[in-house]
Amino acid sequence: MNEEKIAFYYDKVIDYAVTFASKLAGAIIIIIAGFWLAKKLANLFAISLERAKFSKEVTPFLVSFAGIAMKIVVLLAAASLIGIETTSIVGILAAAGFAVGFALQGSLSNFAAGILIMVFKPYKIGDMVELHGKFGKVEDIHIFNTVLITPGLKTLIIPNGKVIDDTITNFSAKGAVRIELNVTMPYEESFPKVKEVLLSALDSVPLVLKTPAPEVGIERFDHHNILVAVRPYVHPGDYWKGIFEVHKAVKSAFHDHNVKIAYPDGMELGTIGE
Repeated sequence: MNEEKIAFYYDKVIDYAVTFASKLAGAIIIIIAGFWLAKKLANLFAISLERAKFSKEVTPFLVSFAGIAMKIVVLLAAASLIGIETTSIVGILAAAGFAVGFALQGSLSNFAAGILIMVFKPYKIGDMVELHGKFGKVEDIHIFNTVLITPGLKTLIIPNGKVIDDTITNFSAKGAVRIELNVTMPYEESFPKVKEVLLSALDSVPLVLKTPAPEVGIERFDHHNILVAVRPYVHPGDYWKGIFEVHKAVKSAFHDHNVKIAYPDGMELGTIGE
């Protein structure tokens, strides 16, 4: 190899090294500045979520996800500056994301539902709710599931995807829940008397709320008796205890005022024992 070719290749190597070094330096600057900016933006995002009163469980995840996404963009920009073909990298990432998403579609559905629950807050910890046909008190809300405690102290773990796909009944949203009790009354009994006795009995129960006021009325005329609806309101946390106390007060009031009841077969009338 003669000296001219050596000099030619030497100049080429020098030019390439200088060009690559400048691009590498630019890529390093982009990475340093981009990561610094991504961190600042992630912190601002976290502050915004905190001011918007997002759930403390979902906030770190969203901030982390946003930070990673911004860093990926920065790395792709740096790789593009150096001369690396980023189209293939993006394609690989997209294919990998699709494969992971397909494999975890059930979990991702629960995850997305958990995000919706934490953002829109149809219920919160401590609420009495009915979710996916299950009644109980919300003990915890996780990103993938909601934990309920039933009146029988059973722990129910319900996937958030099931919750979102079904009706959500929140008994605590209005601060009161109605107890639905029915009693039977023979046709020969005086309804105004029975209504007065029932309202007096409800008034004697401390757990029964004054507002909304209890309701007592005739719900239906059966073949052998009259069905009377008794509808007092209690705080959601007092629901089951309120049911027991109301039943006890109604039975005692019927006994004290000698109110007759109609048995289901309608063949005889009976008094109420203590």
